[in-house]
Amino acid sequence: MADSMMSKAATMEIPISSNGDSRNLAEDDSLEQDAKIQWSLREKVGSPPGLRDLQQVMVSGPNLNETSIVSGGYGGTTEGIIPTSSIKDLRMKSRGVSIASSQIAACRLAHQSEDIPCIPGSNMHHGGSNSSMTAEEATRGVAVEKFDIVKKWGLNTYKCTKQMISERFGRGSRTVDLELEAQIEVLRETKRKYENVLHLARALTNHFYSMVQTQHALGDTFADLSQKSPELRDEFGYNAETQKLLCKNGETLLGAINFFVSSINTLVNKTMEDTLMTIKMYENARLEFDAYRADLEELNMGPRDAVTMARIEAAQQQYQIHKDKYERLRSDVSIKLKFLEENKVKVMHKQLLLFHNAISAYFAGNQQQLEQTLKQFNIKLKPPGADKPSWLEEQ
Repeated sequence: MADSMMSKAATMEIPISSNGDSRNLAEDDSLEQDAKIQWSLREKVGSPPGLRDLQQVMVSGPNLNETSIVSGGYGGTTEGIIPTSSIKDLRMKSRGVSIASSQIAACRLAHQSEDIPCIPGSNMHHGGSNSSMTAEEATRGVAVEKFDIVKKWGLNTYKCTKQMISERFGRGSRTVDLELEAQIEVLRETKRKYENVLHLARALTNHFYSMVQTQHALGDTFADLSQKSPELRDEFGYNAETQKLLCKNGETLLGAINFFVSSINTLVNKTMEDTLMTIKMYENARLEFDAYRADLEELNMGPRDAVTMARIEAAQQQYQIHKDKYERLRSDVSIKLKFLEENKVKVMHKQLLLFHNAISAYFAGNQQQLEQTLKQFNIKLKPPGADKPSWLEEQ
């Protein structure tokens, strides 16, 4: 009887320690909630069955932190008491491992649909975001640069249009170089006249080429008739020889005229046109210079506060830039006009002499002088049929 009572007392003696401490209860509840969250995450990801059962036992089992188990009997010593702090440390360690594994599981769930490798502590996501931010910044920088270019172009166009309208209506002033303007006007008039000479020379070439072809056909016809008409053989033969000689001299004259036309075309459509392009750039620079000069004068006539002074300083810089550009192009135009005049005199002296000698020799019937004229100007005639493509090119 006494033994049964002692064993019953030893079985029932589980003294409660730290049961009334509310802070420990809150801590234990949080530990249980963490364990439940971990178990649910492992259920979604698919953790091993043994680890899942262990977590289930830890969630549903008794809270060992609230008790101290006595291994001895009633009135026994404290040598067999298992301190709850050691159990708490074990649970905290297992909790740390579980939290780390749960982070891996959560990361896998988040990136499962994107097939992105998830490594805790890696900087791959940050590297991708940094590269995307760098690309966005580069695109934004290009867009801002283009916007600034369009803005400057629009402002410059507005100022130049305003200056042009003011000049046409007589309200604005313009910078004029009388000597240079006179030379430019002379060049434009000369170009118009030389274009007319070029047009007439090309017309002469076309008509004379038709006449040479007609003479060639007429000579062939006379030669054929001299063979078929015995009674007029000599007469047809003389005319056939004359037409063939005229055709040969005509081809020589055509070579001289073509050289004349080619030289005039180079002078008019290349040399003069290049100078006129520089003149056009000069006139645009003059218009921009006057536009920014008028803008600066308008600002100088206004009030002199801080904002206006800053605008005046910026306008002064733009004015100086366009002034330098205007003066540089004015100098270029003066130099090109001088060289163009010298080149024009030299080229036209040679070409006019060639044209006169070739025409005089042809209509005088002096074949030797005509050929000597072509040799003098280094003109080489193309053989008949040289302009036609070969049979290989036609295929």
